[in-house]
Amino acid sequence: MSKEFSGIVKAWEFTVKKATAKKRAKKNIIFATMSVAHVDDDLDTPGEVYYAEKILNNGDIYTGQWSDNCPNGHGKYLWSDGCMYVGDWVKGKTMGKGKFSWPSGATYEGKFKNGYMDGEGIYTGCSNDTYRGSWVINMKHGKGTRDYVNGDHYEGEWRRGQPDGQGRYQWINGNQYIGQWRNGKMNGNGTMIWANGNRYDGSWEDGFPKGNGTFRWGDGSFYVGIWSKDTREQSGTYYPSSSRTGTFDWDPQDVHSNDLLGCQISPGERISVYPSQKMVSWPCEGEFLQKLPIAKTPKANKRNSVDGRLSNGDGYSWGSEADAGSNSVYSDQQRESSEGMRSFSTDDLDNSRGFTPHCIKIQPNKKAGTTIAKGHKNYELMLNLQLGIRHSVGRPAPATSLDLRATAFDTKEKIWTKFPTEGSKHTPPHQSAEFKWKDYCPLVFRTLRKLFKVDPADYMISICGNDALRELSSPGKSGSFFYLTNDDKYMIKTLKKAEVKVLLGMLPAYYNHVRAFENTLVTKFFGLHCVKLTGPAQKKVRFVIMGNLFCTGYAIHRRFDLKGSSHGRVTEKPESQIDSTTTLKDLDLNFIFRLQKVWFQEFCRQVDRDCDFLEQERIMDYSLLVGVHFREVSGSGEPVTTETRSSGVRTPTANADQSSDGSTPRLSRADMDLLFDPSGWASIRLGINMPAKAELTVRRSDFESQLVGEPTGQYYDVVLFFSIIDILQNYDISKKLEHAYKAFQYDPTSISAVDPKQYSKRFRDFILKVFAEDT
Repeated sequence: MSKEFSGIVKAWEFTVKKATAKKRAKKNIIFATMSVAHVDDDLDTPGEVYYAEKILNNGDIYTGQWSDNCPNGHGKYLWSDGCMYVGDWVKGKTMGKGKFSWPSGATYEGKFKNGYMDGEGIYTGCSNDTYRGSWVINMKHGKGTRDYVNGDHYEGEWRRGQPDGQGRYQWINGNQYIGQWRNGKMNGNGTMIWANGNRYDGSWEDGFPKGNGTFRWGDGSFYVGIWSKDTREQSGTYYPSSSRTGTFDWDPQDVHSNDLLGCQISPGERISVYPSQKMVSWPCEGEFLQKLPIAKTPKANKRNSVDGRLSNGDGYSWGSEADAGSNSVYSDQQRESSEGMRSFSTDDLDNSRGFTPHCIKIQPNKKAGTTIAKGHKNYELMLNLQLGIRHSVGRPAPATSLDLRATAFDTKEKIWTKFPTEGSKHTPPHQSAEFKWKDYCPLVFRTLRKLFKVDPADYMISICGNDALRELSSPGKSGSFFYLTNDDKYMIKTLKKAEVKVLLGMLPAYYNHVRAFENTLVTKFFGLHCVKLTGPAQKKVRFVIMGNLFCTGYAIHRRFDLKGSSHGRVTEKPESQIDSTTTLKDLDLNFIFRLQKVWFQEFCRQVDRDCDFLEQERIMDYSLLVGVHFREVSGSGEPVTTETRSSGVRTPTANADQSSDGSTPRLSRADMDLLFDPSGWASIRLGINMPAKAELTVRRSDFESQLVGEPTGQYYDVVLFFSIIDILQNYDISKKLEHAYKAFQYDPTSISAVDPKQYSKRFRDFILKVFAEDT
């Protein structure tokens, strides 16, 4: 033990003994007599809270409130390497307010959750690099300010540890940037103001001006144009001020090569080790981790964790959600033999209250749809579609700006191309019958694909490669057919003529909306086309190409289509027939989805924005499509629960080396922070790969009057996917008649066809009951 550390321990022990003596002198003492012992020497009386000093076998020391063989309440923990935590504990984990200090002098003071820095907190590095703001699982996430060691300052929004969103960065040399950020770089609309008075207002990409922008000098001169690091894309016009005379030798590329050299973003001080990496497995909640069988992998699987942790590198790993197909790190035998977490039992409910019990059973996943092979009735249509897409995407076109002219959205803006069997100057020969191909607003959809960062080559390969499309088994309620690309990236939906008109009519507003809000939940459209078959029928097939929400490595165990209405919103299927491809409806929903605070706030804001947009466009009958992946499923096909909150339903938690029947107990993913998938954080966006908790609900027998069931306190760790779909139905005369007809027979508020304003309000109210903040 070093002299410096020995001094720290002695000083700390003296403080502890002094404080202990004072407590003993009090008449009305609230704790039992302090004991000094090794942790494994004590046997607690269950539930008893007392003040104790514990010396662990590894040399660590804990002093503070103690019960059930672990820290509970307020306490101080000193590690042998000099790290120290003082604050609140719950069942052996840092939970609540506390302060963690490093031997280097760095400190974190703020909120903790399950061992992680989580909530509002201040980190001060050993070099005074300081962050004040919101944290989520050891990462700066939410609103916060940071003073860097080099004197720079940032104030604004953060995501996953990086400036992301709206923010202001002030350099020590006087330069400053105010605008949008993405992944720690200037990205989006923003303004750079140099200390010498010059400024740039416009678009940015990856830290550099890209797109439309204006550069202004202090004397009033300015340059307006399209900016790019590629000189071939750079173009613009210089406007001198009245005070500037003579020739002016200036190149826009100077901004990239010179002016921005003094505007590098500071990497800041890195945290050497995270508090969650220092947490101890106490007998009350995790001593048996070392005894728990760990699945051996063929190869050492070293994945970076949220807090910099790695698997042990010996060929063993705690697993990761990246291995989404396995659902659990436990073998089937271990699943069946463990009782630490049991699935929801309807016996625990008081059925006399009129609740309808729910059973959750996960069926094996299967791939949706039927491959369109030769001989299929739509085989030729698929070939025509693939030929047309290849022609549209591969057609040479100049580089486009994201700022489109109004003429690009003209409904008459379409291109017809004839595809004769023998081929032509612009089309290849093919084996199917002659057909015509129509592109609607090609420039707009080409720009949308660019905006959504769709690579043209990948797009063409997905749709037009060697693999056939898959047709979903049955058409939707509207009569539309759906096709999926073999890689699941894109969905193709046939449209009625009226739906095409709606999409073209709302296209300018849709384009502006998705451009303004990158986290929008509305469906992403990539192309709108038409195939006109030759012959006496002259049949036209119109279709739109969209992104597939469920293109993910995670297995989607449950999917829900939610509108906020009750009439007819139930799936008449027995539990045994419900599988991963079954789309359940409002009255089938038996969960409340709880998101972390920062994500829930962003979710509420975006739902409001998207509903406002759809209401303005007179759109109704849309729904929120939700996909649920349960992080862990037992061998018998039931999702495994996490910790229970205050409720009449209890989920036992393993707190000893063995369960009552002698089998090895298990931990839930929430209890085992090591099992949380850190690699997935890089791909989390609103509605995509979102970690959450799903709380089971139950309905009364008169369920039609209760859209959202009663919460039970039964929780599951899940990954969510959600998007607003079916946005091409406006409130036309047919929908007005449908509303009038059904209103005579049913409660007018329960039917789907209602005025867009009423629909929007009902939809928001319902969705914000289904989704809630995880407190």
